[in-house]
Amino acid sequence: MKRPLYLMSSGALARRQNTLVLETSEGKRYFPVEQVAEIHAFGEVDFNKRLLEFLSQHGILVHVYSHYGYYMGTFYPREHNNSGYLVLQQAAHYLDEGKRLDLARRFVRGALLNLVAVVKYYLRRGKPLESVLERIEEQLDRLDQQRSTEQLMQVEGQAREAYYEGFDVILGHPDFEFERRTRRPPQNRLNALLSFGNSLMYGAALSQIYQTHLDPRIGFLHATNFRRFTLNLDIAEIFKPILVDRTIITLIQRQQLRAKDFDEAMGGLYLKEEGRKLFLNTWEERLETTLHYRPLGRRVSYRTLIRLELYKLEKHLIGEEPYEPFRSSW
Repeated sequence: MKRPLYLMSSGALARRQNTLVLETSEGKRYFPVEQVAEIHAFGEVDFNKRLLEFLSQHGILVHVYSHYGYYMGTFYPREHNNSGYLVLQQAAHYLDEGKRLDLARRFVRGALLNLVAVVKYYLRRGKPLESVLERIEEQLDRLDQQRSTEQLMQVEGQAREAYYEGFDVILGHPDFEFERRTRRPPQNRLNALLSFGNSLMYGAALSQIYQTHLDPRIGFLHATNFRRFTLNLDIAEIFKPILVDRTIITLIQRQQLRAKDFDEAMGGLYLKEEGRKLFLNTWEERLETTLHYRPLGRRVSYRTLIRLELYKLEKHLIGEEPYEPFRSSW
């Protein structure tokens, strides 16, 4: 079974026949290429053209993160599932203002409905989140009135502002108070976890896009511009609440992550390496967790669920079936 490879140590990654080898100050580690689904490089990893050719032959993406865990970019091999017709439809939907707005609204609705699902989950467990739920639902009711993607993103931002205020109610932990959303740099531990988790979500979505006929450069909610990839940002909005946020809440409630797992640098707070390893282990557990997927009548992992979401988008683009975003039902 193929699995993601997370490289935390610094060193050189190279090809040895049909095997990947990471050479660090501690020695060499070998990874059979047929067991690697994708690579996430967090350390200072050197590699050469020969390695990239090898990875491209096997369709292995390399997601690169900064020293502080920010997603920086991806080595995206030559597409192996090219479909000129689908790419044309994707571009046509972007260029048609009405069609683009319709899809963007569907992405935001999916994101907000999953925010609601998280809040209701903790409401049923006795957390006083009634006002948070009411504010998010108010933004949901406003979606159909918005006439641009910019307005839709403002509505989503206001819903998330209310939602993030609920984190303090859910967690009730003095070391992980939210205060307000800050990104680069994150100003507290909870913001540091959100930034780190969101970076992983963008990479996970991009890896699944590579397995489809879709072009990752053409998004709908996020504008297609000189930024290389945008479709993964659209898809990530739907899954952040149920994958990133639930991972963070789990780690804090189990007391697996503590204040000592963070460092202050460059005017912000960041996870130390041990903290990142803990997060990545729980993140992988979350992606491999299965749930019943009614359209198929069987259980699938959350990782597979992301790809199934993309297949639904493909059907929408070719006029086969309107896209309806995944809605969590705990």
